[in-house]
Amino acid sequence: MKMRSQRLTLAMCVIAASASQLAYSEDEKTGFVEGSKFSVLNRNFYFNRDNRDGPAPGGAGYSEAWAQAVIAKFQSGFTEGIVGFGVDAFAMLGLKLDSGNGRSGGRSSFDVLPVSSNGEVQDEYTKVGGALKARAFDTTLAVGDVFPTTPVVAFGDSRLLPESFSGFTVSNASVEGLTIQGGRLHAMSQPVSSDTREQFATFYAGPVNSPWMGYFGGEYTVNNQLAFSAYGGRLKDAWDQKYFGTTFTQPLSDGVTLIAGFNYYNAKDEGRRLLGEFNNNIWSGKLGVQFGAHTVAVSHQQNHGNNDFDYLRQADSIYLDNSIQYSDFNSPKEKSWMVRYDLDMKTYGIPGLTFMTRYGKGTGADYSNANSVYMRRDDNGDPLTNQKRWERDIEVKYVVQSGDLKDMSFRIRQATTRATQFESDLDEFRLIVEYPMRIF
Repeated sequence: MKMRSQRLTLAMCVIAASASQLAYSEDEKTGFVEGSKFSVLNRNFYFNRDNRDGPAPGGAGYSEAWAQAVIAKFQSGFTEGIVGFGVDAFAMLGLKLDSGNGRSGGRSSFDVLPVSSNGEVQDEYTKVGGALKARAFDTTLAVGDVFPTTPVVAFGDSRLLPESFSGFTVSNASVEGLTIQGGRLHAMSQPVSSDTREQFATFYAGPVNSPWMGYFGGEYTVNNQLAFSAYGGRLKDAWDQKYFGTTFTQPLSDGVTLIAGFNYYNAKDEGRRLLGEFNNNIWSGKLGVQFGAHTVAVSHQQNHGNNDFDYLRQADSIYLDNSIQYSDFNSPKEKSWMVRYDLDMKTYGIPGLTFMTRYGKGTGADYSNANSVYMRRDDNGDPLTNQKRWERDIEVKYVVQSGDLKDMSFRIRQATTRATQFESDLDEFRLIVEYPMRIF
């Protein structure tokens, strides 16, 4: 209990220091004050994953955790002058409400709470950090703990606490409709870690001894109907990734709109080839229609490479249509299709209530020519071939529209997956309640 109090005090001191700096700067640097924001997000997170075909990591046949997070963020404005300076800071606290040995999920992709090597779940953990930033004309530079959002590196926020990276990022918006981003990162922090200086890890290959991750690219919005994006990313001594994507909408009549999109990645080994030799091409395409409160879309995805298309662990840097709640449908030679339906109940007099369901199926996964890092074999030691899987997701979300609890949200996510040898059969249930508070 004493340790918990000490860590909570440390986390809150960072925010207090930011507030003190705000008060000090108010007299001298009005731009710093005028653009400042301080918010607190309260997140209650329940997650149950039932492994249908065997024990889950940690011992039991299922993984289960219930936890509470407090995520405080301070963002200053910029000081006046040709070059303006500012600071961003955050303090995050995760508290265990219920979990335990045997059902903690171990050290797996479950990743709700920190778990020790002997399976014990931590009662609480904190994450504290910040970044210095500078702005000149339409260019902004941030150095420290950052949260990039690009197709080749994007922080993940699907667990109790968000993921973060350490390094620098730069963005420019000088040209109307065009945003350019770049950065170089030298460490990452997993959602279940207090350490903001961890080594890089990928979802399918695990830890990788790479010294840095760099990226550069941008998005260009042509008009209200058409947008393009292109990025390159390098995980030093592991991979070079290139990404291209586009989105398109076209009104067909009053209340009816055509939607379409395309995503493409090429991933090739780089430098010391820490993840082996590979040259993957994977793409997805989507076509759908919006009519009234309804949206129906169909997507197809295909990996032409001989290895899994990999990305940073627990990150959101996989902009493929068929990468969904559990499955990515990104195995070697895998082809997949998905149908998705969305409903916005605002049209029926219940603003803030939305519903989504989707079904995806993948076939033809083939590890015959996979390298040693990504190879998967059957019980006889032969490479897995002709692997199949499917996933069905259901999601309901409600956001309070007014009153004292305005913007509070309730979200239910349910997933069912079934697969042949290369993946698990499992059922997932998540209940996420969030209450954001804007302090100033």
